Amino acid sequence: MAHFFWTILLPAAVLDLLLGDPHWVPHPVRWMGRTISVLERLLRRLFPKTPAGERGAGIVLALALPILFGGGSALILWGLGQVSPWLSWVVQLWFTYQLLAARSLQKESMAVCYPLKKHDLEGARQAVSRIVGRDTQALDETGVAKAAVETVAENTCDGVTAPLIFLFLGGLPAGMAYKAVSTLDSMVGYKNEKYRWFGWASARLDDVLNFIPARLSGLLMCIGAALLPGCSGPRAWSIFWRDRRKHASPNSAHTEAACAGALGVRLAGDASYFGKIVHKPTLGDPIRPVEPEDIPRACGLMYATAALFLLLFAGLSIWL
Repeated sequence: MAHFFWTILLPAAVLDLLLGDPHWVPHPVRWMGRTISVLERLLRRLFPKTPAGERGAGIVLALALPILFGGGSALILWGLGQVSPWLSWVVQLWFTYQLLAARSLQKESMAVCYPLKKHDLEGARQAVSRIVGRDTQALDETGVAKAAVETVAENTCDGVTAPLIFLFLGGLPAGMAYKAVSTLDSMVGYKNEKYRWFGWASARLDDVLNFIPARLSGLLMCIGAALLPGCSGPRAWSIFWRDRRKHASPNSAHTEAACAGALGVRLAGDASYFGKIVHKPTLGDPIRPVEPEDIPRACGLMYATAALFLLLFAGLSIWL
């Protein structure tokens, strides 16, 4: 664990900070997405088209994908280690770096911020539509900024801190298995007619794996808020404890509530998805409206939270 942190995980975090995710580079999440699509078609043909049959097919998928990618990466690393320890190190470092998404999340959210600052509302709507699932055509500038801030806050856990935790605890195989579950949830974990039963297992497994990371991330984000200009640590702490359970998901609101408190804004609330209004509780107090500058502030909170995790892991590595 300690050796992996110093030789793989910490350098991988630096690589993510420097390089992000270039679109031309093959990425394991894209491989996972293609595998999910193939397995979904296969399992839907093999299992009965009933709620029980679809749930059974979904359970098979939810178990198969993390085993395939987690176990497969362990097997590949073992084989590479037999050939050359240096080759195994390079492959581990490369794929560990690819499982972290801080720089990519910053890049995509700042692509929303720049047109907002130029009052290019249509450009900002198009940019935010690439990172959120809600309808964006009718959003005003405040709504677009709020959607981007919410995405950064929520994905701080899914895309950055939870992968760090699983990588630290179990190396690349554990990180791959977590990312497989996270990708499953993003593709099939919906409560609509198509995925209500088929995606049930993937959504529940994602809830289980993120239960502790979401809460730790919210706590450390409150600490990070106390260290950053333009943010309030005490207010983040207060709103985190008050609003962190105000979400249909047991995990999604923890970092979002901490972010809302840190910035002194109100996040979440009702949103339109595929032309239908979905009613959601609000997080935080409307001390002021959300503004474009809150997007880089949210990114700062994301980086501060990740840095605190790395400091925690460094201490544990020294102690252990």
